[in-house]
Amino acid sequence: MARMSRAKSTESDKAPAGEAYLAGQLLIAMPTLVAPPFARTVIYLCAHNDQGAMGLVVNKPLPSIDFPTLLDQLGIPHGDLLGKTRVQFGGPVESGRGFVLHSADYRAEKTVVVGEVAVTSTLEVLQAIANGAGPSRHLLALGYAGWSAGQLDAEIQANGWLNVPCDPDILFGDDLSVKWEQAIAKLGFDPTMLSTEAGHA
Repeated sequence: MARMSRAKSTESDKAPAGEAYLAGQLLIAMPTLVAPPFARTVIYLCAHNDQGAMGLVVNKPLPSIDFPTLLDQLGIPHGDLLGKTRVQFGGPVESGRGFVLHSADYRAEKTVVVGEVAVTSTLEVLQAIANGAGPSRHLLALGYAGWSAGQLDAEIQANGWLNVPCDPDILFGDDLSVKWEQAIAKLGFDPTMLSTEAGHA
């Protein structure tokens, strides 16, 4: 059963202070990264500091559950939801934990702003979306991707990932199947040419 926090924050929910890190950027899986679950993924990095990194996959569907069913599981009343809110795969860690990545026009007490967008993981944001009072753009993800201290940095150096500045149109785009290609296109070059080089954009 999916769960959302009830306005309770933890240290891991806070944005990192170090501006040299990649929080707020899109992480793109290199074509050579073929192992599931990260093959051809685009990840929004919510946090990245000397203690590790945390992000949400933004281009993988989760067909096993839909938004109205999730609301029912959480006991949130709703009418006929005609919007495009769908439940997506956010990553393999804590697959029952929900996160809403959204435009910064919505703020709640425990909303964390990261770069151009914000992250809220409380029930209140789902209630707002269900009532038509939520953020203008959003995606709902179950689970997240996590890296221990230095792990993501090592994977980038090993040519597993590239990063580009966040593009909200890619981030919140409706067609999940094209997000990886769209993010790759922002690099301005063919990433397969980097097979023997460090993986920095």
